[in-house]
Amino acid sequence: MKATRYFEEQVLRKRPYIHYYPETDSLYIDLNGRPSVDSREIAKGLVVDFDADGTIVGIDIDRASRKLDLTSIEAVALPEVAVKLA
Repeated sequence: MKATRYFEEQVLRKRPYIHYYPETDSLYIDLNGRPSVDSREIAKGLVVDFDADGTIVGIDIDRASRKLDLTSIEAVALPEVAVKLA
């Protein structure tokens, strides 16, 4: 396996990612890149995804633009900070 592919698959995917889908107005927080096998709606429009071990792997927020200010996202007090703007 090439070093770049290893880095992408093993290192980057362990970092949380935030995805916004304007076509559905949903915000998905991917916590670690592991596949979801179960989902539970814990509040109206808030779904938590779990992996096979029962670990939370993602959070989906429906109607995100109505619930959150999506014009900026801040990270506070993280042990390492890497900013990447797409």
